[in-house]
Amino acid sequence: MTRVAAIDCGTNSIRLLVADADPATGELTDLDRRMTIVRLGQGVDRTGRLAPEALERTFAACREYAEVIKEHGAERLRFAATSASRDAGNRDVFVRGVLDILGVEPEVITGDQEAEFSFTGATKELTGRADLHRPFLVVDIGGGSTEFVVGDDHVRAARSVDVGCVRMTERHLVRDGAVTDPPAEEQIAAMRADIEAALDRAEETVPLREARTLVGLAGSVTTVSAIAQDLPGYDSAAIHHSRVSRDRVRGITEWLLRSTHAERAAVPSMHPGRVDVIGAGALVLLSIMERTGAEEVVVSEHDILDGIAYFTASEVR
Repeated sequence: MTRVAAIDCGTNSIRLLVADADPATGELTDLDRRMTIVRLGQGVDRTGRLAPEALERTFAACREYAEVIKEHGAERLRFAATSASRDAGNRDVFVRGVLDILGVEPEVITGDQEAEFSFTGATKELTGRADLHRPFLVVDIGGGSTEFVVGDDHVRAARSVDVGCVRMTERHLVRDGAVTDPPAEEQIAAMRADIEAALDRAEETVPLREARTLVGLAGSVTTVSAIAQDLPGYDSAAIHHSRVSRDRVRGITEWLLRSTHAERAAVPSMHPGRVDVIGAGALVLLSIMERTGAEEVVVSEHDILDGIAYFTASEVR
């Protein structure tokens, strides 16, 4: 067994997984899994640069993670950075800061790499399930981008498009520096049009409608599942491999987009960092389900983070 650590640094959150991995099979045994909302992508869509306060929040989380990695004695660490750091003009500041704290340079992965990691992490446990039909469509709804991957045992086609819960919120739901609470109908319509255009681009290379099973990843999807189950708190075990119907996703999305900040914050399973962006994330999910005709989404807690750890362990062979 090899003890590996994987960090996924996205637009909205940074996450850590420390696991024991079998290099021959890639099977992972979790030792520590945690997430921190840092909003690294704050304002990137508008300014093209990482904000100083966003960088400091991210570096603070990295310092915490460095202690956890040291405590567990991980032998290998891989740090993957996604949408926000790809887009930023000052990403060299980010790279230097991470290197100083963790001793590894962040790997600013491409959208295609992100899709490969997400697909592997999400479907490794599902391939033997008789009740789930292939091909799978894995959708990873992040803060700045959404990855679409169609595959059976391996990836057949993948595409990353620049729609995510943070990017859509900042682009369409912010007025005078604050999130509209709740948004006007014309704001929602403009956001929906943006999402539909992104789905058009995704369909140029990914056969979205050929998939038999839709698998949804990341915080927007898992939070929708938690709301659908009316959980008294965020419960990973209850969320992992849960199924949510399209009608239920539609109802939750409509409520989120007409609710106030206080009403959303009162949901017991809602992470404080998702309160203002969950409506946009839910609308991305609903739009995908309507476009593909998926009657339900299978929700996975295993995603790009598990894929990063799996490939890190595989490199030891």
